[in-house]
Amino acid sequence: MPLSEEEQRILYEIERSFYEQDPESAEKFRSETVYSHSGRYIKWGAAGLCAGLVIIIVSFTTNTAVALGGFAVMLVSGVLIQRNARRMGRAGLADLAAASREHGLTGMMGDVRQKLRHRFHRET
Repeated sequence: MPLSEEEQRILYEIERSFYEQDPESAEKFRSETVYSHSGRYIKWGAAGLCAGLVIIIVSFTTNTAVALGGFAVMLVSGVLIQRNARRMGRAGLADLAAASREHGLTGMMGDVRQKLRHRFHRET
């Protein structure tokens, strides 16, 4: 059932006031999609998978408990990847693969250095 003209006007006023009061959050909500959110978690899961593998390789012969911790990190990362891949579906995974081919690893991971510089920038 479509919205009435009065309901559309009220919704427009709420949206306009939100953009005026908090433009940074409004831009984040406007640009954030299910695909980008799940894609970010898949990237973090892949990084965790690699980190867990490194922990296992480095510590297996010296400390088995730490190696088991690395396995746990890999297990949690695998579950994170699987759940977010299901959430994205085929279309989202195809978009993620296309973005990785187009931008390479640094483009796919985002400009982390720029974000950190912006976050920790100090006024002098």
